[in-house]
Amino acid sequence: MADYHLRMKPVSRGAGRSSVAAAAYRAGVRLEDARTGDVHDFTAKGGVVSAQIFIPTGIKADWALDREVLWNAAEAAEVRKDARVAREFELAIPHELSAEARQELVDTFAQLLADRYGVAVDACIHKPDRSSDQRNHHAHVLVSTRKVGPWGFGDKTDLERENKWLIAQGRPTTQAQLRQIREDWADVANVALQRAGLDLRIDHRSYEDRGIDLIPSEHVGVFGTWVSMTDIS
Repeated sequence: MADYHLRMKPVSRGAGRSSVAAAAYRAGVRLEDARTGDVHDFTAKGGVVSAQIFIPTGIKADWALDREVLWNAAEAAEVRKDARVAREFELAIPHELSAEARQELVDTFAQLLADRYGVAVDACIHKPDRSSDQRNHHAHVLVSTRKVGPWGFGDKTDLERENKWLIAQGRPTTQAQLRQIREDWADVANVALQRAGLDLRIDHRSYEDRGIDLIPSEHVGVFGTWVSMTDIS
């Protein structure tokens, strides 16, 4: 069985984070944050294989395909000092896949999120650092917290709603949505492995859920060893 890793990280002002800075680092580019005036220049950063923005199918929102415009708009849409301005999904990509198959896999997952939530998704694939485990192909998938439209951002997505509101509307809780996203990544990755003719699969379930009497190992950073993770926050 191939290793599974998906971790969600909030990009929150309360933690001193900025979606503009996060996007610049993940994509290895230079972006200016209009809200703070800070310039985030990561053009010297290596290891970025690809960086692509996805918007919902059928939505005319070409403005969102400009990374600097997109994430500055995400920042401008929030007024609270502790606002969550984006969510990041950190993914381990099966190293057994070819470069083309890895790209197709991440593209599929990013478009799935864009279509389901109506959001903009900034997906960046990173290759292993030369001094680290060469199996550590991974992706950073930055997701807007608001729905994207022709002229800008609209309402918050269901992923950002309070559980009380979601339950009243008969919709899945945030925790249930995150569990579904974990399962979705396993599903699309397993399809990719099958198409590649590989007799390998990943499993999003915890050891406990699979009836395995083991304690999950600790994930030791982006360039560490990818292991099974049971947390979603």
